[in-house]
Amino acid sequence: MSHQVTVKPSGHRFVVEGDATVLSAAIDAGLGLPYGCRNGACGACKGKVLQGEVSHHDHQASALTDTDKANGLALLCCAVPQTDLVIECREATGSNGIRPRIMPVRVQKMEKLSHDVMALYLKLPSNERMQFLAGQYIEFLLKDGKRRAFSLANAPHHDELLELHLRLIPGGTFTEYVFNEMQEKAILRLEGPFGSFYLREDHDKPIIFVAGGTGFAPIKGIIEHILHQKTPRKMVLYWGARSLEDLYMPELPMRWLEESNLFSYVPVLSEPKDEDAWQGRRGLVHEAVLEDFADLSAYQVYCCGAPQMVDVAHQAFQLKGLPEDEFFSDAFTFSNPPPKPAAL
Repeated sequence: MSHQVTVKPSGHRFVVEGDATVLSAAIDAGLGLPYGCRNGACGACKGKVLQGEVSHHDHQASALTDTDKANGLALLCCAVPQTDLVIECREATGSNGIRPRIMPVRVQKMEKLSHDVMALYLKLPSNERMQFLAGQYIEFLLKDGKRRAFSLANAPHHDELLELHLRLIPGGTFTEYVFNEMQEKAILRLEGPFGSFYLREDHDKPIIFVAGGTGFAPIKGIIEHILHQKTPRKMVLYWGARSLEDLYMPELPMRWLEESNLFSYVPVLSEPKDEDAWQGRRGLVHEAVLEDFADLSAYQVYCCGAPQMVDVAHQAFQLKGLPEDEFFSDAFTFSNPPPKPAAL
């Protein structure tokens, strides 16, 4: 069984086969529908169903509320067409037709950045390069059929190795393997790039970056891309963490400050330790932004971190005048992709 999907206002059409989701079929067709986590947690892929019906895989209630459903919204990463569809969705531009590929990689280097963050540097086969946009992510294809997604922390111009920042998740099968068993030279398979969290280069608005923990990784790639391109855009990075040791690459933002007078940096700690002797900003990272900006109507925001932080920031920033289409996010989740529905 297959169903045709028409996207408004662009008029793009594509076909969804079997029990595939709207988003996965759109990606296969090379369309730039916005999305983040791809597992029903962040809500970045919401679109409106104008005609037709869908069923949904399991997803978090906060990503698609009852009010959303009553208003005809669907979570496209979890939505399976039951009929032909007409949907309304803002399409991401600038992806240049980049399509995900499956490739083997070798772990070239492992570097422990903090007590619970590991950097992996991955080498593609000889004469291979992955074309990607700064801020996008890849997915490891595990032997049990599961996937694990991690953001690319390097900018596209520096693509000899792919750089990832992995936080150790207690009880997390893959991250515990990385921290406790994985050795350099290990061979893995990945697919990518994915994601609509990347720099919109057709704008010149000043940018506010909001990172929580390892949400710093894709933002690092975007900032390094801007600096490399010498793009004359003002940007400020708010990096939130629990304690000082969780700001796991403290020297890097300081280097960016030296490189560009258009860049500024505000680290924010929510629970600094006594030994940190912290004299900087305290509290939640999005609240620091609200304290510093009375009106966000002239800005773009790129926000990456835990889903709750991203969601709260999104709502709070809109109340300060941030336009809906100027908030770009990537919510980090730790759950496995939800199972497919047993029957359709």
